[in-house]
Amino acid sequence: MTETRTLLAVCLVALVPGWPAAAMSGDATAIPAARADELRHMVRQDCGSCHGLRMTGGLGAAITPEDLADRDPQDLAGLILDGIPGTAMPPWRPLLTEDEALWIADYLLEGDEK
Repeated sequence: MTETRTLLAVCLVALVPGWPAAAMSGDATAIPAARADELRHMVRQDCGSCHGLRMTGGLGAAITPEDLADRDPQDLAGLILDGIPGTAMPPWRPLLTEDEALWIADYLLEGDEK
């Protein structure tokens, strides 16, 4: 299932021109525990496939808490949702809500403490 989601997200990069950053709102802590577990798994597997299993970089940049320390969670969530055109970073908007993307951004900033 995860491979299908990843493939879908990558394909959508080519299909939808421009990915304007969205204004985001919501309480990222409102994610149910079961979904939070799924999101943690997604970060480790899907994000880790490019950013490294330890998030220290690979095809994608390092995304450890130390590397992201000066980043705004809203901006990170926007990158997660809309990807980075012209790079291997796909948009995850078709698969994630804005609250889930913000939860992931907070998770990346906090590390495994979340």
